[in-house]
Amino acid sequence: MRPVVEQLEASRIREVANEGLGRADVLKFWFGESDEVTPAFIRDAAVASLHAGETFYAHNLGLPELREALAAYTDGLHPGRGTAHWQDRLAVTSGGVNGLMLASQVLLEAGDEVVVVTPAWPNLVAQPRIMGARVTCMPLRVQADGPRAGAWVLDLDALLAAITPATRLLVVNAPNNPTGWTLSRAEQAAILAHCRRTGTWILADEVYERLYFAGDTPNGAAPSFLDVADADDRVIVAHSFSKSFLMTGWRLGWLVLPPALTNPVGKLIEYNTSCAPVFVQRAATVALQRGAEVTPALVEHLRRCRDTLVPLLRELPGVTLAEPQGGMYAFFRLAGQDDCLDVAKRLVREVGLGLAPGSAFGPEAAGWLRWCFASRDTDRLVQGVNRLRGWLAAGEARAA
Repeated sequence: MRPVVEQLEASRIREVANEGLGRADVLKFWFGESDEVTPAFIRDAAVASLHAGETFYAHNLGLPELREALAAYTDGLHPGRGTAHWQDRLAVTSGGVNGLMLASQVLLEAGDEVVVVTPAWPNLVAQPRIMGARVTCMPLRVQADGPRAGAWVLDLDALLAAITPATRLLVVNAPNNPTGWTLSRAEQAAILAHCRRTGTWILADEVYERLYFAGDTPNGAAPSFLDVADADDRVIVAHSFSKSFLMTGWRLGWLVLPPALTNPVGKLIEYNTSCAPVFVQRAATVALQRGAEVTPALVEHLRRCRDTLVPLLRELPGVTLAEPQGGMYAFFRLAGQDDCLDVAKRLVREVGLGLAPGSAFGPEAAGWLRWCFASRDTDRLVQGVNRLRGWLAAGEARAA
């Protein structure tokens, strides 16, 4: 076995989830998914495809109908260039995870230097390392006081200083899992201009682009590198159907690439998965065509969930928490509770509350907890806070 594979860390979120196996009483907010099922019309499209006998291989890069729908969808979010601008820049992948791994495979060789903005979903750090790259983590910093106390923010100067002509790839996830931090358009432009000078590729994980609450963009989506980059820029943007279309279990995503990389990625898809299942692609095509029936309502519901949870958490003693601008997570710290993995396990065992430990997303997030607020019922969020409040009170009583 390659040492880098042997040294891969098991998921700390699943380690916590294992504490609640077989318990129906646990309120589960640990995984990054909504507890709402995929809309019926999307599921029906998959069923119709299966009934039609579409059980065979498809094009490596995806069904033409899906790629056309993706081009129209992308142009709708990033208008002004027309769908033809996007059609030869799309690759359908077997999940966002697969898309990100394909990007590492097409770009990285052993020994390449990679910079990753952290805290981040652990795959973003692990995938370049699996390819043999040397990874430097550039942590966001926590705003200590003021109205945004607890917010994670980017030290842009420090990031740019870390990206040199020796840096092959910059990996950035915004809106960010777990912190809710989001890049501004000006920051994206500055990063792109710097990476043009250094010859550095940018891999932008924008799977939470539509789950954005600031409302300061014309299309309602978070700022995207696709709005500032030219077609031939060294920029790859990864997307997924999981979050914005309630399709986590379907395992379908896509990459937006420079045209010169599209066919090489198609070859890599052949050697990884050959293609995504046709019935899943049919469902995704309908999801895009009728997305107005899903995503806007989902975003507004998530806003209500956020606006329910965050004020309640802030009322608890010792909580540090900033309102997230994007994503589906409240990322907070409990004063005096630095071992977040132990805290997360105890919360499951003692009060049936399932949260993710911040240390799963990097050492700089140790002591923090992630709460996925994508709940179909806001009452469950209130119940969860009540359980956390009771656990904190019991701890104070024991200490007294």
